[in-house]
Amino acid sequence: MFLIVNILGFFVFLGIAFLFSNDRRSIDWKSVLIVIFLEIFLAWFFMKFSIGREVVRAAADGFNWLVAVANKGIAFALPDWLKPTTGSPNFVTSALLPILLVVPLFDILTYIGLLPWLVKWIGRGLSFITHQPRFEAFFSVEMMFLGNTEVLAVSRDQLQQMSAKRNFTLAMMSMSCVTSAIIGAYIKMVPGQYVLTAIPLNILGSIAIAAILNPVSLTQEEDVIVSGNKGEKREPFFSFLGDSILNAGKLILIITATVIAYVSLAALINQLFSLTGLSWLTLENIFGIILFPFAWLLGFDVHQAFQIAQYMGTKLVTNEFVVMGEITKNIMTQKGLFANEHARVVLTVFLTSFANFGTLGMIIGAFKGLVSKEKTDFISSRVPQMLLAGVLVSLLSAASAGLFAW
Repeated sequence: MFLIVNILGFFVFLGIAFLFSNDRRSIDWKSVLIVIFLEIFLAWFFMKFSIGREVVRAAADGFNWLVAVANKGIAFALPDWLKPTTGSPNFVTSALLPILLVVPLFDILTYIGLLPWLVKWIGRGLSFITHQPRFEAFFSVEMMFLGNTEVLAVSRDQLQQMSAKRNFTLAMMSMSCVTSAIIGAYIKMVPGQYVLTAIPLNILGSIAIAAILNPVSLTQEEDVIVSGNKGEKREPFFSFLGDSILNAGKLILIITATVIAYVSLAALINQLFSLTGLSWLTLENIFGIILFPFAWLLGFDVHQAFQIAQYMGTKLVTNEFVVMGEITKNIMTQKGLFANEHARVVLTVFLTSFANFGTLGMIIGAFKGLVSKEKTDFISSRVPQMLLAGVLVSLLSAASAGLFAW
């Protein structure tokens, strides 16, 4: 029965996207169905085939190896921080400080040209298979490595030459990405193989949902990728590396400050709610009620769906780190709700994205600094649709992976 509900949820999520589409008659359903088929196929391959499971496990082991290497630097500078006395992992040292190695590593791969080369050819292949515009396919792959605001920054020339409508497509897609630099932090808190399964599913889901919500028709002349920065002198390597390390440090401070602020604000709101005398009135329960139908459609009984909905809602209002930090002990030891593989898979995949209210501000801010006021206003006036796109991609990815985990 729950499998049938999970399948039904898949069509409901696509139906919601269709309902809120800007131009239903222009939707290229052939392209959308190809993308959806690829997403389900990848979920099936990663979840059901031993070779698929080995691929994601190997990738997860690779990131764990990077974290272990990063711990050598952490142990040298802050040896006492690697020995938590609470019984739970130290969030800063286990999840955040390894970013100081991971970010520069990916930046070095970009500097030597390997990462851009991979992105270019994967993007071209994706465009050929899905019949999506070349730059949108390229962008969906690139943002996986660079992150949502970073990929917008390096795409400035392209954004300025594209229409406001296509810029909006990229804004919606940006709600669904994660960046490789942050994966090492995720896999210390939730199962790494499911995190890495979620990433390609999110790429395909962002293409499909954007194509339904905001269909765009292009001529062959318009479907081009603008090459920027030609003729510019490359920055000296060690100057580049220094900037990369500083940026990684800033990222750690931003995440730490955000998590502390959001957790504290949520606790404050719950304390204010407690003044009413209604013990059930908490943010978690409010989110649980609002998102319960969507969680149920992912294939859970009523009790499990309410728990999952609470985590989903908390993630949307705060961020994925807040929820991962809350569930890490139980999900890694497979206790309580997470004794169920379906729950472990669905929630991990749903959490693996930047889709939340805070990301909206980051994306709008990035566009303000990159394109004209007219284009920025076009995007800003459609913020609810951006959030809807992010949520639907997360639901679609979770539903796809959940089909094959029972």
